Amino acid sequence: MKTISKLIKNINILFGYISAIVIVIVSGILLFEVFVRYFFSMPTDWEIELSVMLLIISTFMAAGFTQITRGHVNIEILDALLPKKIIKWRILISDLISILFCAFISYSSWILFYEAYIEGRMSESSWGPKLWPVFLFMAIGMTFLTLQILVQIIEESIPNVFKRKNILHELHDPELME
Repeated sequence: MKTISKLIKNINILFGYISAIVIVIVSGILLFEVFVRYFFSMPTDWEIELSVMLLIISTFMAAGFTQITRGHVNIEILDALLPKKIIKWRILISDLISILFCAFISYSSWILFYEAYIEGRMSESSWGPKLWPVFLFMAIGMTFLTLQILVQIIEESIPNVFKRKNILHELHDPELME
């Protein structure tokens, strides 16, 4: 299990870095469009749509990377008010709800990709690119987000809720000595 979880984490880290590079590429595309439009008075019809598509890809591909640090939306005010034991249960329940939601979106994304690929769906713009690549990366990103949450449930959330108290450890815990 450790090997699989490390592989999932490393893939999500790789996707996170690739997503950052994609955002830089999008910046270059938009700068190119501004330059061409301003200096040559030649508007383009592809740069905004390509930029949006790349940003969608980047967002979904970086989702698992963000989950590694639990950087997604979290209700931290509750953590300041609730006891540690309740916080551990809240995190586990949140993770379980999150994995159900993400698994559903992953499944739906794969169906969307399949349909777009089989039917040859294209954008309705004048450029008209195929839509399946965006849906493919959406499905991959959501799948790896789902896998990352599963790893965190198995390795962190469940053990944190159900671990036995170590009395010797608690005697030396600086938080308990305050």
